[in-house]
Amino acid sequence: MFAPDISRIGYDDAGQTWSIICPQQGTYVPGFGTLNVEVTVTGQRGWVNESNKALAADISVKPKIWLSPSALQSPAAKLLWAIFDYKGLDFPSEKSRAIELNTFLTTREENPIINLREGLFLGENNPSFTDHSEEAWNHAQLAVEIGSIDVNSNQIVAEFNERVMALFNLGSGNMLQQGNILAWNVWFDAPTLVDRTEWRNHAEYWRKSINVDHVSPDGQGTAPRLADGSDFCIKNELIEEAINDILALVKGHL
Repeated sequence: MFAPDISRIGYDDAGQTWSIICPQQGTYVPGFGTLNVEVTVTGQRGWVNESNKALAADISVKPKIWLSPSALQSPAAKLLWAIFDYKGLDFPSEKSRAIELNTFLTTREENPIINLREGLFLGENNPSFTDHSEEAWNHAQLAVEIGSIDVNSNQIVAEFNERVMALFNLGSGNMLQQGNILAWNVWFDAPTLVDRTEWRNHAEYWRKSINVDHVSPDGQGTAPRLADGSDFCIKNELIEEAINDILALVKGHL
């Protein structure tokens, strides 16, 4: 589902990690624009041992979702963006105004520290099409429980954000639905020396590319599939209903 080279761990000669980059992804909604999601790492610690391929890291993350304009937007969507700018409200039309979600190891414990550890989530019970053991240097897994949205202080923006999240979850199989356990396996390439300029620009390079109709700079990801290998599909009527709900909210308030 995710495109290649979408996550990274950077570490020094002693094996101490200094930077972890988590996934960025875009979902293009015809007539509306691109819904971008970035799992922003807000803190990290860990180590990598190249000699025996061992690794472990603890991270805290905050998913961010925002909408980016597209050349293929409908007149209604273009009008929305004009209204956002005119009213000066913090609608999620760019990353600096993104919808932000809380994540936890478990919401019951409210522990924000997520564990990246060796092994595979679900062990040997993963679908065969998700197995990359032949080409990967090593692998690790992590799981987070999705918490609540950070509520915007403006009521209109808060309601708008809730509807945008409903649209995103509709198109992504409830990936960021509150209470959902989001887990993924990370398959690592062999270690390489860091190009500092490329590393510094990596996240920005990805973000700008997915802003335009979900283009991944290092190759597109595969279409999302269910565990049995069948394609994940959502009816266009449901997407249209969610978009109309958003438009009705804005029309009613503004």
